[in-house]
Amino acid sequence: MATSLLSRYPWVSSPFVVSAPMKVMSGPALAVAVSRAGGLGFIGPGAKTQDTSDDLEKASLLIRQAGSTVPTPGSTLPVGIGYQLWGDDINVAVAAIEKHKPCAAWLYAPRQGPKEYDDWSSKIRQASPDTQIWIQIGTLKEAKELLQNRERPDVVVVQGAESGGHGRAKDGMGLMALFPEVADAMAGSQIHLFAAGGIADGRGVAAALCLGASGVVMGTRFLAASEARISRGYQDEVVRAVDGATSTTRTLLYNHLRGTFGWPEEYSPRTIFNKSFVEQQEGKSFEELKKLHDEAVKTGDKGWGPEGRLATYAGASVGLIHDVKAAEDIVYEIREDALERIQRLYPRKE
Repeated sequence: MATSLLSRYPWVSSPFVVSAPMKVMSGPALAVAVSRAGGLGFIGPGAKTQDTSDDLEKASLLIRQAGSTVPTPGSTLPVGIGYQLWGDDINVAVAAIEKHKPCAAWLYAPRQGPKEYDDWSSKIRQASPDTQIWIQIGTLKEAKELLQNRERPDVVVVQGAESGGHGRAKDGMGLMALFPEVADAMAGSQIHLFAAGGIADGRGVAAALCLGASGVVMGTRFLAASEARISRGYQDEVVRAVDGATSTTRTLLYNHLRGTFGWPEEYSPRTIFNKSFVEQQEGKSFEELKKLHDEAVKTGDKGWGPEGRLATYAGASVGLIHDVKAAEDIVYEIREDALERIQRLYPRKE
């Protein structure tokens, strides 16, 4: 990793492992645990923008309670915060960042195009100059547009189509092909590139580093962290599912069943599908699916699984996730596995 990157995150160990800012599910406990293990944990967007301020307050408390076991790099919190630009309030977000000073702010999904990043980035940097700007993209076009912006990010997260949650709906590409082309386009920009999408173990980390990534971002793997803010039924389904090619799909159905509307048309979420999706494909009306979905909500953990009906956003890497573990153990094990694999490929000459 470049010296400039390490200087911003001095507690991080190599390889640089990041937990993605998954909406609601990536809470303070998960973010702090990942950073405590030598990675960088991000708190995800909340149901309301104000929720991120509350979560940053909780993260600050957790860090103070943990004392010397959690890094405190100067004037910033050793956790990041994520925002979905299309749905979050910029003024509320900037006020939270100014108050709590997270080390990084992750921006994604503008409604009005790439120039919206300029407005957010400028206001965040004025409010908290030491907070680095991370921007997530999923296409070469987006990468090139960022280079034309007035406010360039410090880090760009290149997300492959294998990712869970909301990714590119129609023009996404797998990480193996997308990342090198983006890296070529951004060569010389001094912007650090992180790889995301389909990475769930040391093999994926090693591959991303070979592609030239400064680090990796994982979302789905941390759904199976004991600190994740997630229902057990959801978590069990992430562990159970295999073969992401046949068990996951991109669809807006679950957004709409949950009453979530307004995402820009470029984005669609990947989810482990269940009876709701199967029956939609068979022709059942949305009204009937909505009624059955709302009934399933009342059943608790039984609402998930192949016979369930609730949204289970997850990436194509689900088949690589076999158990629920503490976030610190996930980070340590993946880092060790990646380093061992790299060393076997390139053994030192005596």
